[in-house]
Amino acid sequence: MKPRAWLCWSSGKDSAWALYVVRRQGEVDVVGLLTVVTDVYERVSMHGVREDVLQAQAAATGLPLIRVPIPAPCPDGAYEEAMRRALQQAKEQNVTHMIFGDLFLEDVRKYRETQLDGTGITALFPLWQKPTDELAREMIAAGLVAHVTSLDPRKMPRELAGQVFDERLLERLPAEADPCAENGEFHTCVSAGPMFEHPIDVEIGEVVEREGFVFADLTLANGRK
Repeated sequence: MKPRAWLCWSSGKDSAWALYVVRRQGEVDVVGLLTVVTDVYERVSMHGVREDVLQAQAAATGLPLIRVPIPAPCPDGAYEEAMRRALQQAKEQNVTHMIFGDLFLEDVRKYRETQLDGTGITALFPLWQKPTDELAREMIAAGLVAHVTSLDPRKMPRELAGQVFDERLLERLPAEADPCAENGEFHTCVSAGPMFEHPIDVEIGEVVEREGFVFADLTLANGRK
């Protein structure tokens, strides 16, 4: 029997691609998606993705969603407690591995591993140290469809909010920007790709600036899932 794993699902391209990669590798059995949701907004934290879109993503992967609610603003202690409860739930379900889509930030990897210390759950990083220019183009070539749902206007143009993650977007990124946005340039929401059983029909709505970031509202087209 393969080890049971949850995947830390952000709604974006890197976590979606990590799911695709680990399923192809076949070394663990992914049995759930873990997502941090800002309770008051009912949206994926940082990415700003609506919960109904998130639920549609989970349905398209064929996996159950484990929702980790946090307040806004969220003190460190509140986040740590929410994650502690989630990891306890994982242990109760005999989950032994947690998969992350992180690419190269050592401090982020160390934080993930420290979170799991003493839990009996092992962190997996299937995309670690992959060259991000090659990785971005590999995702696009494989049919991954994603939209930019939030961005840092100090690092890239505001008008790229809501745009499709494709070759044209990569060409419009500033030279210093990471193609996979590992340095926080932008966040995405995936609506199609080889990790999904079917695409999700989405539309781009209002674009707003809040707390120093630009957010593009992604909605389910005609309320369909």
